[in-house]
Amino acid sequence: MSDESREPFKRLFFALNCAPEQRRAIAQWRNALGLNIGRPVPAENFHLTLLFLGTVGMAQIAGVCEAAANVRMPGVPLTVVLDRLEVWRRSGVLLLAPAQAEPQLLQLVYALEQAMLPFGFEDTRREFRPHLTLMRNYRAPVPESATPPEFFLRADRFTLFESHKGRYRALAEWPLVYA
Repeated sequence: MSDESREPFKRLFFALNCAPEQRRAIAQWRNALGLNIGRPVPAENFHLTLLFLGTVGMAQIAGVCEAAANVRMPGVPLTVVLDRLEVWRRSGVLLLAPAQAEPQLLQLVYALEQAMLPFGFEDTRREFRPHLTLMRNYRAPVPESATPPEFFLRADRFTLFESHKGRYRALAEWPLVYA
């Protein structure tokens, strides 16, 4: 085993966080679907992933944070409308997604991808598909809903999260709007 493979690491991703009241509203809506298939994502884990970094060595985290701090977005806070319920069969998830991705959201993701290029993260090459995961191990069609989804995820900052044993912990965050 090389020294490099023994280096301490964290599993990291950038995301837009959900406000507590928004988490509750989404969880209540999901519960009203009456699903008995799959494993519900805990409401405290609701977020919209911007960029999954995967395994990051502890020695790289300061550099990742410095690069993220240089990401600048013009204008106003970001609003993402989560108005589609979808199933991704391959990964077995039930999720909320925007029918149309906001250009500002796509700009933010691109800026983060560019900022992370020097680090050579393999997982950053995935196509960006904005979503908020509701259920894992979900192997059924898209459920019918009496109330169509329409959630407005409003963000004035983006966050670097650590994934550890099924829980997400915010490590750092940066404003989307600079004066």
